[in-house]
Amino acid sequence: MQTTILIALFALFVKHFICDFPLQIWPWMYRNKSTYLHPGGIAHAAIHGAGTFGVLIFFDITFACLAGLFDMLVHYHIDWAKMNMNARYHLKPDNSEWFWIAMGFDQLLHHATYFIIVYYAFIYYHST
Repeated sequence: MQTTILIALFALFVKHFICDFPLQIWPWMYRNKSTYLHPGGIAHAAIHGAGTFGVLIFFDITFACLAGLFDMLVHYHIDWAKMNMNARYHLKPDNSEWFWIAMGFDQLLHHATYFIIVYYAFIYYHST
């Protein structure tokens, strides 16, 4: 079971990289995440939700659906909050070390989400 947990976490971390960087190449996605319910932010979060579903489908389809939806909602709000904080305090990559601290904290929160998902995946998986 420990190996399965580590594999699931690693797969979610790889999924996060793919969805957060290579698959977020369109400016309408990353430029508009500070506008609540803008299609760009929703699309980006939906890509994350679909990726989480794809990783967890091997455990249980019902849980994979719930976890994908959870990841989408949490990811959306983490990104929205970070983008609004950056705008409020005028944080940009080239003018503030606080931009990079915010970026790191954003990534930490996303990865904490995966720990929560995997924790509940194994509780759910072992209760069925």
